[in-house]
Amino acid sequence: MSLKTFKSIGIGVAFSPNLKANLFEAARLSVFFGAKLFLIHVGEASKDKIDMLSIILKGFEKDNLDYEVVFKTGDPVNVILSTSERKKIDLLILGAVQRERFVKYYVGSIARKITRQAKCSILLLIKPSVERISCQHIVVNGLKDPKTEQTITTAFYVAKQLNASKITIVEEINQDQVSVKVDDDKSLRRATIMKERIKLRENSRIKEIISHIPEAYTENKTVKLQPIFGRKGYSIGHYAQIMRADLLVMNAPTKMTFWDRLFPHDIEHILTELPTDVLILQ
Repeated sequence: MSLKTFKSIGIGVAFSPNLKANLFEAARLSVFFGAKLFLIHVGEASKDKIDMLSIILKGFEKDNLDYEVVFKTGDPVNVILSTSERKKIDLLILGAVQRERFVKYYVGSIARKITRQAKCSILLLIKPSVERISCQHIVVNGLKDPKTEQTITTAFYVAKQLNASKITIVEEINQDQVSVKVDDDKSLRRATIMKERIKLRENSRIKEIISHIPEAYTENKTVKLQPIFGRKGYSIGHYAQIMRADLLVMNAPTKMTFWDRLFPHDIEHILTELPTDVLILQ
């Protein structure tokens, strides 16, 4: 399987209090991945705006940061999506919003719409920072899905570029797979044996995926396999939060429909309450 690298990174630029932190995060990632950075501003171009962006990013000149500012008026969602397609952006960075009085984060209406419609990968940031906070632990989904091998491989690629030392692959297993009603010691033993067999099967599947990843991406990495019985999306999000992971990597949903939003699936659970920074891979 060929690795999809990030050759171009985009970020929506609003002249808000978070501007400098957002630009620093995007610029650092562009340097780490050797990617061109596109700054997308919904609005008219002006010399003052260009000068301000140039001043903020001046410190990255030594890193040979390659960036381009794109100005376009219109609906923010349409502007960011259309620009991402036109510029062939591989990774789009979006900021999340903190709920007042709660230490929880959710995706605002504009970012949520972009996340659902984007054809490129999305990185949701909950705490952009001017000073770099190193990424040490990455949690990635290992559910049985055609996209999972690509997702796990990309997670190792990201870990290498960000110099993260630990990767945990979470295999979310539907509780329905253990079709035993537990009402006595005998049925409890039967359910326990069934769970262990499922865990062994899932671990074997993930080990096979890892065996295909180039050694350059797996060396010097602590890898943990973590089967979890529970609801998809909620379980891995809760695990990432409890383990204080720095990044959660997920498959992008194949299709987003009205029914997906009415009866939330894994990504919708994640978008409602972000446990950490989240990378959604196309």
